[in-house]
Amino acid sequence: MTFDETNLVGNVYFAQYLHWQGHCRERFLAEHAPSVVESLKTGELALATVSCSMDFYKECFALDEIDVLMSLRDKGGGRITMHFEFRRDGELVATGTQVVACLCREDGVHPVDIPAELDDALSAYAPAPKKLV
Repeated sequence: MTFDETNLVGNVYFAQYLHWQGHCRERFLAEHAPSVVESLKTGELALATVSCSMDFYKECFALDEIDVLMSLRDKGGGRITMHFEFRRDGELVATGTQVVACLCREDGVHPVDIPAELDDALSAYAPAPKKLV
């Protein structure tokens, strides 16, 4: 990260973490669901962030190297819930969550199912099922 990502005190400004979530999400789409990116460009599909949250555990500063890891928390009903971990030298410094709704812009805006290519790509990042017994 660079100095422009910090506030007057010198630590990373809180909104920067949400910005990084967006970058991570967009890179995932470009690498794993390119047809979805095309649908976004044409306006056929919209991915709208309906909620997001952050929890901070350690301060980060200019020139720190931060790894952003994204995983799937849940999906269904045209919505995707992603979990983000922010790590510096392997240490957890923050976590975040983002919920995105899939929308169609034909005849107004209305919810749609998760596009098949994206649904398949997300499945590889789903949490492993937990054994109850």
